[in-house]
Amino acid sequence: MEHPGSASAGHVIVHGLEGLGLRVVEHFVALGLEVVAVDDGARPGAVQAATALGATVVPHHDGAAAALGAAGLRDARAVVCLSSTDLGALETALLARRLRPELTVVAQIRNQAVARAVRADAGVLVLDVATIASPAIVEACLGEQGHGLRIGEEVVAVRTVTASRAGELRDLYGEVLVPLSVQRAGEDADPIICPGRDLEVRAGDAVSLLGPAAVWDEVLGRAATAPSRAGASDAAEARGEARWTAAGDDDGRGARGRLRRWGEAVAGATDVRLRRALMALLVLGGLSVGVLLLGYEEADGTRMTPLDALYFTAETIGTIGYGDFSFREQPSWLRAYAVLLMLAGAVIAALVYALLTNLLISQRLQESFGRGQVTELRGHVVVVGLGSVGVAVVDSVIAAGTPVVVVEMDEDNRYLAQARALGAKVVVGDATLAGTLELVNLDKARAVAVLTADDLTNLEVALAVRDWLGERSDVTVALRLFDQRLAATVRQAFGFPHVRSTDELAAPWFVGAALGLEVLGTFYAGDVPLLYARVQATPGGGLDGVRVDVRTGGSRVLSVRRRAEREVRRVVRRWTTLEAGDEAFVVGPHDELLALLRQDAVPSDHGSVRDYGTVRDARSALSPPERGA
Repeated sequence: MEHPGSASAGHVIVHGLEGLGLRVVEHFVALGLEVVAVDDGARPGAVQAATALGATVVPHHDGAAAALGAAGLRDARAVVCLSSTDLGALETALLARRLRPELTVVAQIRNQAVARAVRADAGVLVLDVATIASPAIVEACLGEQGHGLRIGEEVVAVRTVTASRAGELRDLYGEVLVPLSVQRAGEDADPIICPGRDLEVRAGDAVSLLGPAAVWDEVLGRAATAPSRAGASDAAEARGEARWTAAGDDDGRGARGRLRRWGEAVAGATDVRLRRALMALLVLGGLSVGVLLLGYEEADGTRMTPLDALYFTAETIGTIGYGDFSFREQPSWLRAYAVLLMLAGAVIAALVYALLTNLLISQRLQESFGRGQVTELRGHVVVVGLGSVGVAVVDSVIAAGTPVVVVEMDEDNRYLAQARALGAKVVVGDATLAGTLELVNLDKARAVAVLTADDLTNLEVALAVRDWLGERSDVTVALRLFDQRLAATVRQAFGFPHVRSTDELAAPWFVGAALGLEVLGTFYAGDVPLLYARVQATPGGGLDGVRVDVRTGGSRVLSVRRRAEREVRRVVRRWTTLEAGDEAFVVGPHDELLALLRQDAVPSDHGSVRDYGTVRDARSALSPPERGA
């Protein structure tokens, strides 16, 4: 029997047809490659979808060896392992490498310890969706003012602003800032991707541009650089500041502000019975101090000082005993008052002790079961769903100095202990219920990141959060959806401005790693997912001697490094001609830019995986100095 793909050498095997697998298949097919997909038990409809895309699908039966044999491993150029479990991906990757050591094998492995071991010892290119996609979600939650990219030795930022007036992009933002997308105000049309600088924009249009931070400050001023997507990010930033600001208290950093916040936290943590018992105890103590100051007199005529009266009152209510003060020689009315004071004080004190003990035990039980009310937090981020992406988001947000509350339905979730160790508060419950949203102090939160493993659940939680908040728009809702088409539909139909498709962000990395292309990053400019990569013109290749606008189409060449030069030229004209040996940094839509890279790309000698660390380091370099202070 002839293996699928054996008739045409150089096909790609994609093992696993969950959402990411389908998106990877789609990219490969768009590049004109033959794809053989191995169905390892994907959801209904995945096989039909892969077949409709043009891939040949073989079932996974009788083990990984039989499946790879049926997929034509002998003639394949690369294997991409995207099983739903790390064990499945690891088994397939190691088997493929053993059968064909020279083959390029890419695997998704979520466990970082396993990933490091496989990368070091097995020669497998390992990628993790959580590491790739979480920065875009963190950026949406924190309202960060830039996405870090490194062009040569320079770190640049992507920011989204609102056009203050009508005019050409060149007139509004100069020659150094590079336009990446324009979303027309009040229109449902798709955004204009990588427009020319001569594009006319209107006041209110959302414009995403790229440029060095110093240029941003010079051209726009600090006040104009805040993200403007539906105004939600501005409000989110304001709520983040609210953690430190209390009205009428010198920005909330004075003693009065701290005392008020402490009082609010205590009031929220205690029930009305305990507060009433404490108030009765205070009133009784104050009354007793007054009575003793007026009526208590020693044999020599000495009166009590206020401190003596307070001490004697506490001694009496606490039933500690007398050795220094006594009612023995006092008038009858004062001794009668002492009897009432001892009885009432003992009862009220016992009541306070009982209620306080009940509170402490209840709080401890609630924390143990993850149902504690987060009453003291302000400006925190609520993360709904704790998977590999959720933990990565929790880690990054806490590292940025922002508190996190996790909502997870599964009490046995493997990541709960890790989230608690990172410093996050955990609530076990259903995030679609109003009671759970109240427990996490949602009205004081800065943002909500909905990151469960199911698209419909994520949409249900996001709608529940919006319903609970009502007309308020100062709490950002970042919504993770796997399917990019559903993400676009939800964004338009429900008006969620921060919908992120993790599959859309991660798929180009797997395609680039399989084909030896140098992918440097995937990110969102406004609501548009873009790919950032490096390409080098080879002698006689598709880019040698060609103007950049002829080959790039809807993509944008950010800068060029000439073969004989060390410095990167930041301003690139459309008529710039590339020559053999020139290095270009390009950004654009995923499919288009992958096709451009494949035309004339030189495989990187250090691999796409390390390049992602460069982008992550660039992002860190852009973090504000005061973050986490």
